[in-house]
Amino acid sequence: MKTYQLIIVIALLSFLSCDRLADKTKEGINRGGEVVGESATEFFEGVSEGVDKTLECKIILSNDLQEKGLTAGVYDIDSQSSKNNNKLTLYIIFDSDFNKDVIAKAYNKSGLEIGRAKTVISGTKGDADYYDFLFDERTDIGFRNTITIE
Repeated sequence: MKTYQLIIVIALLSFLSCDRLADKTKEGINRGGEVVGESATEFFEGVSEGVDKTLECKIILSNDLQEKGLTAGVYDIDSQSSKNNNKLTLYIIFDSDFNKDVIAKAYNKSGLEIGRAKTVISGTKGDADYYDFLFDERTDIGFRNTITIE
């Protein structure tokens, strides 16, 4: 009888310790998964930021336009009915009244002009708005290109 009770006690202790070991293993695996997930998220965020910095164009507002009270804000380069990136959308802030045709000139990485686009910019002091510059469909504004606004 004592042997039978001893076997039951040993079996119960083994069962309980195995269950506790399984729980600890599961916790360890879950924590490891969290760490891997966090690391992967940080990695992809870093890659995304690096790509954004690499793909940026340089937008230069002429001194004349700056003196007339214009400031450039955010911009977007997209395509307009072609496979090439030939549309510049620029957010412009007005520190004074302004109404004039403005020309955007795009330059490639080598500094060679690749296209021009003209649009009328009009606003009053304190206003801000988005303006589109539509380049020729053959113009392809690439990454790290420079665009001057004159």
